[in-house]
Amino acid sequence: MNIVEIQVNEELKGERIDKVLSSVNKEWSRTQVQGWIKDQVVKVNDKSIKTNYKCQENDKIVLTIPEPEALDVVAEEMNLDIYYEDEDVLVVNKPKGMVVHPAPGHLNGTLVNGLMAHCKDLSGINGVLRPGIVHRIDKDTSGLLMVAKNDMAHESLVQQLVDKTVTRRYKAIVHGVIQHDHGTINAPIGRDKVDRQSMTVTNVSSKDAVTHFHVIDRFQDYTLVECRLETGRTHQIRVHMKYIGYPLVGDPKYGPKKTLSINGQALHAGILGFEHPRTKEYLEFEAPLPIEFQQVLEQIKNNR
Repeated sequence: MNIVEIQVNEELKGERIDKVLSSVNKEWSRTQVQGWIKDQVVKVNDKSIKTNYKCQENDKIVLTIPEPEALDVVAEEMNLDIYYEDEDVLVVNKPKGMVVHPAPGHLNGTLVNGLMAHCKDLSGINGVLRPGIVHRIDKDTSGLLMVAKNDMAHESLVQQLVDKTVTRRYKAIVHGVIQHDHGTINAPIGRDKVDRQSMTVTNVSSKDAVTHFHVIDRFQDYTLVECRLETGRTHQIRVHMKYIGYPLVGDPKYGPKKTLSINGQALHAGILGFEHPRTKEYLEFEAPLPIEFQQVLEQIKNNR
């Protein structure tokens, strides 16, 4: 067991207990902290408290961090949409609604579960939970991912991401009509200090983030854009488009509540290109827009 003790000073007086604890370690999300509070492994002055407890000066907070859950990731037969595969790499078109890799509390039904049933070998660099996973896309984002089947391929693909030579183009429907045809958003992204489950443009504990976009079509209240990632930060396109005033349609975290009828953000990773780790040949793949995305597009086209 790992025990953390915190003495509340005048600066922290009046702050919620979950906010105080999540500020101690940036790896602890407020949701995770709230779970610990509900499990009664957080004590204030030797007493259990609720998640909305407001700290008082000189409070003694004791957190007993539980041992990590033992994870056993099992292979699951799935009808994966494989675009390319050889001894080194695999390119798969991930459907909307599928999580890329397992996590505590969500160990089944992920892309990794399906890949483990499909492949005998995957790169082990990212450990048991993320075998072969070089990069990821959000649960409600559809589209293409490259997967490494051995460590040589993994290291090569990661280096290409670092060198910014991988082609990653997304289509998105955003709220509002963008007047300029092209644009570049160069704004650092880090965790939101209020909501640790969200990302935001900030100069505090952030990383450089660059998104290029161009307008494909304009409608009465919406714009269809293609975004090209130069970097690959968490929620990058979603955060950047909101930052410039054009949040993604259907985005439950960064978009408006009143939006078009779509289950999650209208974002599709349609084009993926990279240099093959062994042959050095440039490979590029394109996946068509999923049906739900096309239906929303037709809806706004008919209303303009």
